[in-house]
Amino acid sequence: MIAQDRIALRGLIEEKLRGSRPPTDFSAALPGGMAPEATSIVRQFYPASPVPAAVLVPIIDREEGLSVLLTQRSAQLKNHAGQISFPGGKVELTDDGPGATALRETEEEIGLSRDFVQVVGYMEPHVILTGFWVTPVVGFVRPGFALKLDQREVDSAFEVPLSHVLDEANHLSRERKIGDASVQVYDIPFGSHRIWGATAGMLMAFYRLLRQA
Repeated sequence: MIAQDRIALRGLIEEKLRGSRPPTDFSAALPGGMAPEATSIVRQFYPASPVPAAVLVPIIDREEGLSVLLTQRSAQLKNHAGQISFPGGKVELTDDGPGATALRETEEEIGLSRDFVQVVGYMEPHVILTGFWVTPVVGFVRPGFALKLDQREVDSAFEVPLSHVLDEANHLSRERKIGDASVQVYDIPFGSHRIWGATAGMLMAFYRLLRQA
């Protein structure tokens, strides 16, 4: 059972991520959006030289409870058009690691100032079969911010209560064919939204992290 009280849950997240460091390679990365057991099956489909990227997992610390900020990507984008995602993107040479990438991309995509974000740690990377290996950077967001969406990249932004994400009743799975193999992938429904793909995989990895003894 994961504590749902706001203060207790925040403390648990800080405890689980304490001392975490940005990953330096993708050799042990999870397959994006899939159950960890699929790693050995889909490794053959990994891109030979995936591009390093990072996303911010923004957890808003509201009095009524923690929530996760997500975006709906523009339908005009070349990669992952229309999907539910975390703000983020490719690591640039001028970025000081994935944490800097996540904060920069978040400011550029949705206008969330880094002044409102406290980075608390890094999760294991996820390999996306479209050509990226992505580091999720977890940060607490102080309320009072204002968003300004870059409509070229983001159609909308919305919050999901973290309690909804952590509720097993909302963890749906289905099979997907990768080559000749069938693998388990995740869906997390929320209202009219369906969180799937790499974003759902990262949220499930976050759930498993908090469940660890």
